[in-house]
Amino acid sequence: MGRKDDLERYREVGEAKRQDLSEFIQYGDLGDSRPDEVKVPIKIVDLPSFVYDPRDMGGVGQGQGGTPDVGDPVGEPEEGAADGDEDGDGEEPGEESGEHEYYEMDPEEFARELDEELGLDLDPKGKKVIEEKEGDFTDITRSGPASTLDFERLFKKGLKRKLAMDFDESYVEEALRVEGWGPATVFEWARGEHVPVSRAWIDDAYESIPRSERSRWDSIEEMEANVEREPTAARIRRDGIDQVPFRSDDERYRYPEIIEEREKNVVVINIRDVSGSMREAKRELVERTFTPLDWYLTGKYDNAEFVYIAHDADAWEVEREEFFGIRSGGGTRISSAYELAAEVLEAEYPWAEWNRYVFAAGDSENSSNDTEQRVIPLMEEIPANLHAYVETQPSGNAINATHAQEIEEHFGRDSNVAVAYVQGPDDVVGAIDTVLSTEDDDT
Repeated sequence: MGRKDDLERYREVGEAKRQDLSEFIQYGDLGDSRPDEVKVPIKIVDLPSFVYDPRDMGGVGQGQGGTPDVGDPVGEPEEGAADGDEDGDGEEPGEESGEHEYYEMDPEEFARELDEELGLDLDPKGKKVIEEKEGDFTDITRSGPASTLDFERLFKKGLKRKLAMDFDESYVEEALRVEGWGPATVFEWARGEHVPVSRAWIDDAYESIPRSERSRWDSIEEMEANVEREPTAARIRRDGIDQVPFRSDDERYRYPEIIEEREKNVVVINIRDVSGSMREAKRELVERTFTPLDWYLTGKYDNAEFVYIAHDADAWEVEREEFFGIRSGGGTRISSAYELAAEVLEAEYPWAEWNRYVFAAGDSENSSNDTEQRVIPLMEEIPANLHAYVETQPSGNAINATHAQEIEEHFGRDSNVAVAYVQGPDDVVGAIDTVLSTEDDDT
């Protein structure tokens, strides 16, 4: 095993000891990751190497000018130096931080691991039709190319007709030999016996019977007692079938089932309060909650798009890079963000074609009556797989921070509206679990 193999082995050990996903979400550095690449810190094990003890410079190849002669004193060790503490700084073992590198995962792997860690079972729904393709030839039509004629179906139709039309001709002819019976009487008898024979056939058969044989039986009861009627199936097995009576109406042509391929796409509206009360600690909790949600949904869906809306008393769209850092000095009117979200969704992301998630976060402070009179009606009017509000209050609820509570009391638990409370990093994973486990399966 060479040095390169050693390096790979030690890297595997390091990746196995990468930071726990929950710990990373709660306390890790999220800024080194990108929307399409999640970088989870790991500690790479140092590779072993040979290092000469600086206090033992003797030996082959170590002698340079000034090397002490045999028997010369080499001096006392410096104060604080000890085995394993070459710099004499007096640190205890384990206090020195190791080299940090990263385990890189794409959003798909992140979503799988978060599913496993939180026990989630989000099943993305296909919305937008991106392709129609031909499936198996399972559908039937009355016309089509000769190559697609369903011959098996045609043959079965003809065979079924053959069985329905066939009868024991010899048996019917014997009825024509009953004393005093003519074609009219035999035809009425045949109808009563459910024999599928035509009057024309009976007339022709009667003419072919010699007059001397037309009184062989004194009665129909005598004929039936002495002549055995042979079933059609037995006769076909014995003699086979000369022809099958096909009809043009029996023809059916196979054509492929048209299958719609639906793209599992999603638009996520991220809303954040940027008013003066949203200080740095609150903003950081929003970032720690929303960023993993973005990664998760990116990993779950074929196509994920994100819209970022900032608001104080008014609302405006921003880029992701600005979203978590903005802070204004204005007041708060949360409904302004939902009004803008409704406009964006209606114009660009029709509900029939897009899965929708509307996530909002703030410290639950809102202008008087805005939650009840405007926000709640707007949430009810905006179709979405899931609405969520995340309250970030590191110091606990403020007196006028009632938005989350009003939302929760109005919608209750039996809806597609999630409300989560985050007072510190320890609450972030629980908030993510609350949000992602709330989606209604029927939406």
